[in-house]
Amino acid sequence: MMIADYKNRGITLLKKGQKGIIHAIFSRFGLIFLLLIIQVLILFSIFQWFEEFIPHIFGGTMLFTAVMVIYLLNSPINPTAKITWLIVVMLLPVFGVFLFLYTQSDIGHRVLKKRINQIITDTKKYICQSNDVMEHLKKECSSVAALAHYINKRGCHSVFENTSVTYFPLGENKFDEMLRQLEEAKHFIFMEYFIVSEGLMWGKVLEILAKKAAQGVDVRIMYDGTCEFALLPRDYPKRLKALGIRCKVFAPVSPFVSTCYNYRDHRKILVIDGHTAFNGGVNLADEYINEKVKFGHWKDTAVMLKGDAVKSFTLMFLQMWGIDERQEKYAHFLAYSSLPVKEAAGYVIPYGDCPLNNDKLGERVYMDILNRSVSYVHIMTPYLILDGEMETAIKFAAERGVEVVLLLPGIPDKAIPYALAKTHYASLLKSGVKIYEYTPGFVHAKVFVSDSTEAVVGTINLDYRSLYHHFECATYLYHVDCIEEIEADFQYTLTKCRRITMETARKEKWTVKLTGCLMKVIAPLL
Repeated sequence: MMIADYKNRGITLLKKGQKGIIHAIFSRFGLIFLLLIIQVLILFSIFQWFEEFIPHIFGGTMLFTAVMVIYLLNSPINPTAKITWLIVVMLLPVFGVFLFLYTQSDIGHRVLKKRINQIITDTKKYICQSNDVMEHLKKECSSVAALAHYINKRGCHSVFENTSVTYFPLGENKFDEMLRQLEEAKHFIFMEYFIVSEGLMWGKVLEILAKKAAQGVDVRIMYDGTCEFALLPRDYPKRLKALGIRCKVFAPVSPFVSTCYNYRDHRKILVIDGHTAFNGGVNLADEYINEKVKFGHWKDTAVMLKGDAVKSFTLMFLQMWGIDERQEKYAHFLAYSSLPVKEAAGYVIPYGDCPLNNDKLGERVYMDILNRSVSYVHIMTPYLILDGEMETAIKFAAERGVEVVLLLPGIPDKAIPYALAKTHYASLLKSGVKIYEYTPGFVHAKVFVSDSTEAVVGTINLDYRSLYHHFECATYLYHVDCIEEIEADFQYTLTKCRRITMETARKEKWTVKLTGCLMKVIAPLL
């Protein structure tokens, strides 16, 4: 079967295979909505049939609510989320508690949590931290070495030298290089993406993948279950298998025991033969390369690694791939030469963030950069839905005299996150944070760059989804040559932005302000 014929057939079947609203009804959103309806019906029934017992029922409900409030105030959950649950429990005394217990019990995820923790424990031995590299880093900067130690201790991710990093300021730049690198693959291609969508980008990638699979290259692709839910039919892995490509769907959406939102695989990783890796915000869909206009011009970023640090991305992919397998050839794939780039300057730490433990690694790396900054911290992010700790860290950096600049979308992709971002503007501006919105369109980049010495490029947004509920990954850079390019790209992008002031913030539409204020109550649950 010709590749073009296969793609055309896939697009046709895609339209037939989408699940629509029926699939959503059985998600956690469907359960929340169902509980609300049931509570309304029960309350109506109480007033109708048990009128004489209403004082007793109200008394019992108030006591029950008081007990739950005391419990929540003493619980270890995030303070911002704690406020949300207090409101939910007080508004929905009975079913709010059931909802809280349901979300905290992780029904359907206990096995996943146990399996992932076991895999991480079993695979620690495959990449050990080089003592020499750590000693070199300590001599250069003890505070960065301390961060590297923390990342390694919490996530088993090492710091590497001998790694060159190429920065791509747009998705189309990454796409062009990605095609060239894929053509050179001889042993394996591992791809882990949040979104795969039929079109020019995926079509060209798929053509190369099928060709390489026919040549005997081990080709594997993994995408998230929400991608399947929204963009691809259930049988897409079988279609790829027909081309010799191994495919898995991470956490397909399942009735009630699953959710369309929590514990999604939001990572974007491509590894080729163990010597080249890509990471960043760019998914496999045409809007990411501006082939398809969606929310104006799409600003995204990515990095390409060559050298020792690629091993970490290889292992990260295999860890996720091996969740439903008892045997995986970790050592076999990590044995492929990573082709150390001896002349490459600086230090590189690829790291992943797992939502199934209490270590909010992605957030803490960002906060560490903010707390150690001296001159500036420049940030690109598509979403700004902050918990109290992150907002305090950003404001404190600005109040210390650090130039903190947030670069956000001018054209939003979602109305509610856009409105929620606006709720932080006044507080941040008062502390001296500078806020800009990208006039030509949507910013999807996730970038921190600070003091011309360190940067992060990856998949981690400044919102609850990324910081608390998703599997994420990123690349930390220290004294790497491309940091100058990252900062130059940030400055160039600023020239296409409008600056937000207290006056412009006050002129925001009242509907946006109202939406933000109302949705902030339940922001941690979104």
